[in-house]
Amino acid sequence: MTKKTTPTGRRVETYDLIVVGAGPAGLSFVRALEGCGLSIAIVERQSRSMLADPPIDGRDIALTQRSEGILRDLGIWPHIPVEDTSFIRHAKVINGGSSYALHFDHRETGKDYLGTLVANNLIRRAAFTALQEVDGVELIDGRSVVASSGNEEAVQATLDNGRSLQAPLLVAADSRFSETRRRFGIAAQMRDFGRSCIVCRMDHDEGHGDTAFECFHYGRTLAILPLAGRQSSVVITLPTSDAAEVMAMDEQTFNQDITVRFARQLGRMRLVGERHIYPLVAVYADRFYARRFALIGDAAVGMHPVTAHGFNLGLRGAARLAVEIRAAHAEGADIGAVHGLRRYHLAHDRVARPIYLGTNMLVGLYTDERLPARVARDALLRLGNLLHPARHAIMRQLTDSAA
Repeated sequence: MTKKTTPTGRRVETYDLIVVGAGPAGLSFVRALEGCGLSIAIVERQSRSMLADPPIDGRDIALTQRSEGILRDLGIWPHIPVEDTSFIRHAKVINGGSSYALHFDHRETGKDYLGTLVANNLIRRAAFTALQEVDGVELIDGRSVVASSGNEEAVQATLDNGRSLQAPLLVAADSRFSETRRRFGIAAQMRDFGRSCIVCRMDHDEGHGDTAFECFHYGRTLAILPLAGRQSSVVITLPTSDAAEVMAMDEQTFNQDITVRFARQLGRMRLVGERHIYPLVAVYADRFYARRFALIGDAAVGMHPVTAHGFNLGLRGAARLAVEIRAAHAEGADIGAVHGLRRYHLAHDRVARPIYLGTNMLVGLYTDERLPARVARDALLRLGNLLHPARHAIMRQLTDSAA
């Protein structure tokens, strides 16, 4: 970082790269640039202490094997305690009140498991810990960007304390409701599902067999994801108008409600810790780049959680942009040049768009309560078990093992 004073007397701090947002996507992106020799400023609203030890937020992230590999390569995975990871070896999809399930078995993939499950706060903590191993990074915590713009040579960012930063490239990783994206004139398609997710952990009497369940009940969706021992992560998706009632249930009533809704398949279920609620809004940016600007993570693509692709796509996109930047820097080229950013956009859009559209179509069908949709829902599950090419394609998506 260097400092200079403009003719107007304003002091500007110059970096090679500015990153807005120190969530797991932003931190993984910076970690992927280790060894480049770039000077990097990370601007984050939260405090350093909050980043170092994030609170439990109820969310457990299903990681594909590709994502696990990326986290290993970035040196983040070793900072996640082994005892706090669990495996998904089977996945079952259930429709309505039927006991029939579309079943995915890890043995059909030739792999030991379909994916792993890790608490979101542990991923965040591990990413922050790994960041400490990267030279040339300045974390500007407890601050936000209040103005930003770019020209042919550089991009400028003004912080809420008046501090002024400049770099050849600014990368936004500041959530699906990114203010930075808006400042750079990139529109985003948003789909508000009118639903909310309630997430929590629950103990249960019976073992889960490392099986993830997605139950598309009428009126609400119930996901049960296997954790270590006899404990699962529970995700309830329901109309927002009904969410307050579920959040207000006393613990005993809530336990009984989930136990019954899951047809006592795991025996009695008991709440562990708190319930957390999140609105369901999917976002897809019209472009992932502008002049000297790029989007990663949820700022680029914010997914509905039903297919568990959100963080996996964010991680993959961050790694892809880092490849472009490393290549440009190694050649002594401009890391903020538009042709490199366009290559990133095209590559990530090619991967993300089909998954985003397919997920939204799936959500639309399996939340449609009309009779024709109910019939189609059941038929698709049964065909999924019978059509082996389709099953294998879905399992490649689950493990993210496609080339």
